[in-house]
Amino acid sequence: MNVSEAIRNKRAIRAFRDEPLSAAQVSAILDAGRRSQSSKNSQPWSFIAVQERQRLQAIAALGDNIGHVGGSALCVVIVVPQENERTLWHFFDTGQAAAYMQLAGQELGIGSCLGTVYDPDGLRELLGFPAEYQAQLLISFGFPAEQQPRRGLGAGGRRQFADVVHHETWGS
Repeated sequence: MNVSEAIRNKRAIRAFRDEPLSAAQVSAILDAGRRSQSSKNSQPWSFIAVQERQRLQAIAALGDNIGHVGGSALCVVIVVPQENERTLWHFFDTGQAAAYMQLAGQELGIGSCLGTVYDPDGLRELLGFPAEYQAQLLISFGFPAEQQPRRGLGAGGRRQFADVVHHETWGS
């Protein structure tokens, strides 16, 4: 699979087969995130890789929109320093690490779905990361369950190219 194909075919997977990932697959996903670029090479992230079923289900119970975590084979919680002068860059860098991990999973036939953390204190209590760090984003990974219908805008759920891209100036 090449990168363009992976990008075209990537979609959010919220239902997973009850099948574990191998240690090599988990390492490949995490290493892709570790290798992603970051502002000034700051590499502000740490990853908490969760595979224990009870802990996955406890994470899923922390929010209405992260139920997919409970059925996943792996949840990666991305942890960055608490708010400071670099917070916007930390979140940008986190997004890149998340994208790299999702594409690595895609190459391995592993689906994924992003999730937003709405109970950071509950997550901190569950995972034990220090108070000087925060977690706002997580990703569930696993082998996709049966074919899931596409949802969203237009063909492939994406806005049209001409509606998104402007050349030289806005509205051109």
